[in-house]
Amino acid sequence: MDKKLISGFEHIAYSRPELSLEQLEDNARAFYESMAQRRTVREFDTRPIPREVIDHIVLTAGTAPSGAHKQPWTFCVVENPEIKRQIRLAAEEEEKISYGSRMPDGWKEDLKPLGTDWRKPFLEEAPYLIVVFKQSYGMKEGEKTQHYYVSESVGIACGFLIAAIHQAGLATVTHTPSPMNFLSEILARPAHEKPFLLLPVGFAKAETFVPAITRKPLDEILIRY
Repeated sequence: MDKKLISGFEHIAYSRPELSLEQLEDNARAFYESMAQRRTVREFDTRPIPREVIDHIVLTAGTAPSGAHKQPWTFCVVENPEIKRQIRLAAEEEEKISYGSRMPDGWKEDLKPLGTDWRKPFLEEAPYLIVVFKQSYGMKEGEKTQHYYVSESVGIACGFLIAAIHQAGLATVTHTPSPMNFLSEILARPAHEKPFLLLPVGFAKAETFVPAITRKPLDEILIRY
């Protein structure tokens, strides 16, 4: 492997097979067509999934870029039924308050077509929960270390995570109860880790219905210069 010192640090040669323009277009279209089938699912089959599948999904998320390559994330994978039960009860308690008093009427009106409410049975039904924590700072040998662009970095990693779940053939729903401090308590995470996103992961039930919604077309999301 070719190596080179740049500014005193070892670098290795970047290597990736070069594709034809046709292959580039085919790959881009195939990935889009696959991801276009991704839907948020709230009804999960309880059948088990090999741990290795989840491990590789998390490894994929860990390939995301991050500020100064600090990788400021922790992925907690929960399959213990009792812990999932605790998470569900705590999440539903917060969601009851949110739907009852925290959310403005406009927000609740926007949610109606999606059919959501404070009940979150999927937090127990899905065989796995992946709870993503962002590390406000790092810890090394008992000393704090600086992290950069933490929310942006963890957000990108979560995008990779969701794409990896879909590409594996599984389904998920992005769940962000607010506040989420109960996740830190239940999972006994250290003070420098803050809950960022909760993803149930599993197979969708055999007969699952999702809202008949559409996505914005290209001419509404792309501006060329």
